[in-house]
Amino acid sequence: MARWTLMVLTGLLGASWFLTPDQQGQRLMNAEQFSAAAETFDDPMRSGVAWYRAGEFENAVQSFARVRSPESAYNRGNAWMLLGKYDKAIASYQEAIEQRPDWKEAKDNLKIAEARQKMTDAPGGDMGDQRLGADKIVFDKKKSNQGQDTEVAGSRATTDANVQAIWLRQVQTQPADFLKSKFAYQQASRSEEPSP
Repeated sequence: MARWTLMVLTGLLGASWFLTPDQQGQRLMNAEQFSAAAETFDDPMRSGVAWYRAGEFENAVQSFARVRSPESAYNRGNAWMLLGKYDKAIASYQEAIEQRPDWKEAKDNLKIAEARQKMTDAPGGDMGDQRLGADKIVFDKKKSNQGQDTEVAGSRATTDANVQAIWLRQVQTQPADFLKSKFAYQQASRSEEPSP
């Protein structure tokens, strides 16, 4: 009789009433509702992973910062790397290596972060996707208008948020693998460019 009562209560109240916040968060993660999962989790590491998967890297950093472990430092480094904050990524990877000196992935990502930081510090270094911007925009008013006007239909226009959402769906789950392939592609495209 008690079992039947429990089944009826579960049906009326929903199964989530009996689940902990972390169990509810895991269900949301499994359903790929990452932002909702991040807000549901009590565990800051799990919340950080959910924020990371949602593409909310600043929120991920904040969640990972609530835990002092080599894993949280490593994950913070990955999030800082994707935000283009290479100095903070380097510090996070160094913290992870101090706590766990034999961690190969953290050492590999540290080397990548240091290389990326050197590229941004180099004069004339082009970071492409980092939106550093032009130094100065100059319009030549004497030149005749030889360009083309292009219109983009409202439904076809793509916003940065849409592009980011499409890009994040295609990102591999291991940041180290993703970053290695990204940097290899950028290096290959640089070697193909004719030198001045």
